[in-house]
Amino acid sequence: MWWPDGNLLSEPKIYRMNVHLFGGTWSPSCCNFALRHVALDNQREFSSDTVNTVLRNFYVDDCLKSVENEEQAGCLVKELTELLSRGGFRLAKWVSSSKAVLASIPESERSAGLRKIDLSLDKECLPTEGALGLLWDAEDDSFAFRVSQKQAPWTKRGLLSTVCSVYDPLGFLNPFILKGKKLMQDVTRKKLGWDEALPDAESVEWRN
Repeated sequence: MWWPDGNLLSEPKIYRMNVHLFGGTWSPSCCNFALRHVALDNQREFSSDTVNTVLRNFYVDDCLKSVENEEQAGCLVKELTELLSRGGFRLAKWVSSSKAVLASIPESERSAGLRKIDLSLDKECLPTEGALGLLWDAEDDSFAFRVSQKQAPWTKRGLLSTVCSVYDPLGFLNPFILKGKKLMQDVTRKKLGWDEALPDAESVEWRN
């Protein structure tokens, strides 16, 4: 609602947005609803795998999917593109661990890191790309982590900050992170203050 000329005594005018605002708290759910709606409206014309990919493998506007072979991947790329174009969605920033699949995708639709790579050359390595907050090494088809060690104080507060700074939603790094969490428990049992220096034994363990 808006008051003409800022006059609060006048009758306010009602305005309505014509598009969803980027960053609005409702935007992810609206995007997800529209994607699902397009898939369900057109499900009879596409394979169940393609429809299920839209229903189960999208997180807001990112899709992450693994398939058995290159033929399935190529088919999925084609069908997903056609299906979602019916709802006005243009799929872009494609990444694959297969150069053959990437070669079937127009260069303009590939991820920026893949546009300058000559896919016909064996020596050209595929880059590491972001995938839902993780790093995916497309060449090796494996997840990777890039952890930058920040200089945190040798205190309970510094320990907690470091342990919580690693984003690992699937728990790949649990064998390492659990050691830090256990140390955090030990320090807490000793009723150490947040900014007290760690005792010698715990300092050695944390340094290791």
